[in-house]
Amino acid sequence: MKQDLPILEYDPTRRAILEPGELIEYEGLPPRCVVCFFQEVLDGLVAEGRLRKISSSRSEIGEHPFFALTIEGQELTVFHPGVGAPLGAALLEEAIAKGCRTFIACGGAGTLDSELTVGHVVVPISAVRHEGTSYHYLPPAREVLASAEAVQAIESVLERHQIPYLVGKTWTTDGVYRETPRLVARRRVEGCLTVEMEAAAFFAVARFRGVTFGQILYAGDDVSGEIWDSRSWETQYSVREQLFWLAVESCLALE
Repeated sequence: MKQDLPILEYDPTRRAILEPGELIEYEGLPPRCVVCFFQEVLDGLVAEGRLRKISSSRSEIGEHPFFALTIEGQELTVFHPGVGAPLGAALLEEAIAKGCRTFIACGGAGTLDSELTVGHVVVPISAVRHEGTSYHYLPPAREVLASAEAVQAIESVLERHQIPYLVGKTWTTDGVYRETPRLVARRRVEGCLTVEMEAAAFFAVARFRGVTFGQILYAGDDVSGEIWDSRSWETQYSVREQLFWLAVESCLALE
């Protein structure tokens, strides 16, 4: 149905002109998959010989490798999704086409509450859709849910390790330089704890393709005030490494 705004012109047709399942060869990648935003963690695991490249995709920025990680005889797929909803969604599509079915992502996010210290764990149960990609996968709506079974698995792992965490909404936006005080205030009122650039698209693709997707975030930079505070969030290597292994454990807990 034609809408006044192109972004609302959702088309439920299942087959697209560029259909991943037809363009990308099924490779039987390990069905459990960790989507990791922490390049330095992946580089370290490659250097240690713990990650083995098993596939790759390409875009105009170069190669996007897919790795295998073996834990206690069980194998998982691991890949970096790039930055931003369009690339992240495209690589998720390709991972699904290659054989992955159960996903846990780990990443950092801006916090909308200054009391959330750097490294505090947040588990999004839904994402406010303030980006564009999700609208190509689901009818227009304000939010999209994470997979309930993935959220439950993540919470069980966090509780087992006695790691403090919060469960709530995240705000997904394309406009990293347009997070205004007014928008931050609106998102806080509706229950958003964090802001990032991919979750809504991940959750929407997962629902469209019938796969499981959950995410673990840590509170990074602070965008809750009039002045941005980076809080050196990208240098928290120990937090980022720990979050990766929590994602691995959560992923292994899922069928």
